[in-house]
Amino acid sequence: MISKERNQTATGPLVDADRQWFKARRGLGVCETARDISFCTHAIQAKDPFVVRDAALDPRFANNPLVTGDPHIRSYAGIPLQTPEGYIVGTLCAIDQVPRDFPDHELAILTSFANVIVSELELRQIASTDVLTGALSRRAWMEQASLELDRARRYDRPLSVLMMDIDRFKNINDTLGHSVGDIVIKRVAELSMGIVRTADTFGRYGGEEFCVLLPETGLESAMMLADRIRIACFQEQIEELKGLYVSMSIGVTDREAMSDDIASLIERADKALYEAKNSGRNRCVASGGKHNERDSNVA
Repeated sequence: MISKERNQTATGPLVDADRQWFKARRGLGVCETARDISFCTHAIQAKDPFVVRDAALDPRFANNPLVTGDPHIRSYAGIPLQTPEGYIVGTLCAIDQVPRDFPDHELAILTSFANVIVSELELRQIASTDVLTGALSRRAWMEQASLELDRARRYDRPLSVLMMDIDRFKNINDTLGHSVGDIVIKRVAELSMGIVRTADTFGRYGGEEFCVLLPETGLESAMMLADRIRIACFQEQIEELKGLYVSMSIGVTDREAMSDDIASLIERADKALYEAKNSGRNRCVASGGKHNERDSNVA
C-alpha cells in the first residue's frame, strides 16, 4: 500500500496469453480477469511506470468494465516485472477507486518492491531446478506431482509414476570419476526429457534416480514410455564412458484408489524398481503384479 486511502488496493498479477492472475493482492476481491480488459496489459508494454490518473477520463479505459463496474478502478500505477533475461511476467500495481496522482517517490517505492518480487521469483526458480540436469528438483517435483494427482482424483482420471535409476552407477564414479558420472546423469536426463510429453512432470529424485509423473496415462502406456526411455539410454554412446553402455532400471505404477497420495505411488514404483534391480537390471517392471517384467535387455 502506498497511501492510507481506504479504497486503494495493491496487487501482483502474472499474465498469460488470455488472463491475468492475481497471485498476491490486498483489497481486491477477484482472483483473475480477462487480459484484454486489464490495465496490466498496457503496463507490461511500457518501459517506465504506467500511470492512469483518472480512468473515467482516459479514452483507453472510460468504457472498461473494470472501470464502469466492480472493482470500479479510477486510478492505476503499474510496474512491469521483468526478469534478467528480459521477459515480462506480470506487474506490481496500485489501484484506487478515486482519481489521484502517483508522485515520483511513491513510484520509486513501487519500483523497489517490484525488484524484490523479481528477485524472489528468480530464487524460487533456482530452488525448483536441479542445477546439473535442468530437471525439477525433488521438492518441486513432489509439489507439482501432488497437484496433478489431486486433479486425477477429482475427475477420476488415470495417472502413472515412473521411478528410474541408472544401473551400477557407483562403478562409473569409482572407475571413471565423478565428472564422468555427472556427464552420464546429465545425458540420461536430456534423453528422458526428450521422450516424455510436455504434460508430464520429470524430476531428479536424488543422485542417479529420476521420477516421472504421467497424467492421463494407464499402466500399459506408462510401461511403453518407460521402455522407450530405457532403450534410448541403452543405445546412447557416451564418449567419456570409453565403450561402456548406460542401462536403466525402471519401476512403474499407476493410481489405484482415491486414497492414493504421492507417497504411496512413489513407494509402489520404488518397490517395482527394486524388483527390476534384483531381477537383472536394464528392464522395466510394473507394480502389483499387473504386468510381467519387460525383460528387454536386447535394445
